[in-house]
Amino acid sequence: MRKRFEAEMTLGSIPIHKIEIPLKSRDEFPAFLRAMQYIYTNKELSEHIYSLLETKICSKKKATGRPGMHLWTIFVLAGARLCLDTDYDRLLYLANNDLLLRQMLGVQDGMFRGREFERQTLIDNVQLLDDETLREINRLIVQAGHQVLKKKETEALHIKIDSFVTEANVHYPTDYNLLFDSGRKCVDVLEKLMEYDASYGGKRCEREIEIWRRQLKNKMLTLSRTIANKGKNRKENLIRATDEYLNIARTMSVKLNKITQIMPMTLEEAILLKDLTYFVEMLDKHIDLVERRLLKGETIPHEEKIFSIFEPWVEWICKGKAHKPVEIGKRTNIASDQWHFIIDWWVADHQQDNQLLIPTLDRIMPHYVVSSCSSDKGYYSKNDVELIEMFGIKTIIPKKGKCSLTELQKESDPAFIEARHKHSAVESNINELEHRGLNRCPDKGIKGMCRYVGLAVIAYNLRRIGAILLKEDREREAKKLQRAA
Repeated sequence: MRKRFEAEMTLGSIPIHKIEIPLKSRDEFPAFLRAMQYIYTNKELSEHIYSLLETKICSKKKATGRPGMHLWTIFVLAGARLCLDTDYDRLLYLANNDLLLRQMLGVQDGMFRGREFERQTLIDNVQLLDDETLREINRLIVQAGHQVLKKKETEALHIKIDSFVTEANVHYPTDYNLLFDSGRKCVDVLEKLMEYDASYGGKRCEREIEIWRRQLKNKMLTLSRTIANKGKNRKENLIRATDEYLNIARTMSVKLNKITQIMPMTLEEAILLKDLTYFVEMLDKHIDLVERRLLKGETIPHEEKIFSIFEPWVEWICKGKAHKPVEIGKRTNIASDQWHFIIDWWVADHQQDNQLLIPTLDRIMPHYVVSSCSSDKGYYSKNDVELIEMFGIKTIIPKKGKCSLTELQKESDPAFIEARHKHSAVESNINELEHRGLNRCPDKGIKGMCRYVGLAVIAYNLRRIGAILLKEDREREAKKLQRAA
């Protein structure tokens, strides 16, 4: 049975509200810990967060009496991972050895060693959170940040909207290296199947597996070098290398397709056969793509391509950056206010910028009063701008292409120009988000990416709140020293 927090104090332990956060450190972690301390001591805020976590994590669990990781511990560790842009290995080290973090978790005792965490325990518990729950928690955190800044309740927000690409953890794709990925995963799964039942291949297949794996890699590397070689007889060499590569892949495909027709006897075999069927489908698909492109000289339509057999949901995105002409992942849309808190995010699914403006405001307006909205020209749509202004929201969005006289007058207005200059602050928000882990997502699956983005936004907002609170603490400490002097 999960608890919100271990309320009983042990001998020598320090209450969370009495933890001393270093005031002079320039690292980002003390600011995060100071924000967590503020949330814990704010009873109304912590109660709301606990309620959301209970609804998501505990509502479908039976009260068996078995202790699980405390809700507070899950929340702190999930935020700490993204605040530091670290992996689970370093998070495990910090959770077991960092004094301040253990005190914030409530597991560091003064005289006795507290709880030790396991790596898989951290992974399993952090992954219990979902995108919807994180949105609700972020809304509470942003409201808390506004309270820290002493924002007036009637003061409207000036929204800045922009997008960037969160890259997936995949290698650069070509049809022939994706064919190799498909083939090697086929033989990997087949080996596991043979551990359950030798009838899936027999002793002869064991020898063939090693031959397939070695030949497939050698032929792939030969083809790769041939494609890169611009010397004489390139066309003949390319056709010969492609034929040799495809012959190995076709031989594998014929035998593997027969194996996928075998009826599984156990649940483990059924799961492995399902994986094998998927990888065989990818093998056949890329045999066809390589043959059409390299042997028949066809141009493969973009919609037929797949950019990772492990993460088939990723997109090939060109945003026109000089240092990154192509990024493979998902377009991430964010909206920040004039105090640099991120109040909304969205992981777009095959959507362009001009399709994201109205849905973003639809999510924001039920919870905040918005007076203006700015974005770059990629978001411009005449119908969208007219619709937004019907709700009394001023739009600062430059038009694509040539402007009419009315539009030129609007964009030449000093107030419009000043707001455009202020919009550029969203780039610094994006830069810090990338330092919170959103340059590349290590989590698997589209749900994993959505959760990862949400946690990064929450970690960003918490660190910002903590930085404000630490600044107030330093000013307070300086006044005490002046009075003492």
